[in-house]
Amino acid sequence: MWELDRAEALRLLATVSLGRIVFTRHALPAVRPVNHLVEGEDVIIRIHEGGALASLTEPADVPGVVVAYEADVIDPDTHLGWSVVVTGYARPVAEAEDVDRYADLLRPWVGRPMTSALRIRPDLVTGFRLEAAPPPPALAVRR
Repeated sequence: MWELDRAEALRLLATVSLGRIVFTRHALPAVRPVNHLVEGEDVIIRIHEGGALASLTEPADVPGVVVAYEADVIDPDTHLGWSVVVTGYARPVAEAEDVDRYADLLRPWVGRPMTSALRIRPDLVTGFRLEAAPPPPALAVRR
């Protein structure tokens, strides 16, 4: 297991479109699978009105809500791959043109219209790569 630096972790995160957002709902941890895109260092997700994630957009006068976002690619047979976790503040995307642009880039996979977007600005980015162990050195044959 090898730790990833911030740049490599964000690069890998940008190669996939599905992850899991971890947030607080009714004072308890909650997790939802969502699709995302990475823009610079920010993670962008779309949300629909009335859904569990809509609570992250209110109240609008706070600087953001602390969330974690995780995505990975790990082979179920070999157990090799990578995992990245971004922790930071989620804030609603306020600019209508950005919301429209994200609507074109992020197609929902639920049957509800997505009405807004969240931007997660990472404070902490961690990740690791699971690689196969190198083969043991060949044993010397004694004579």
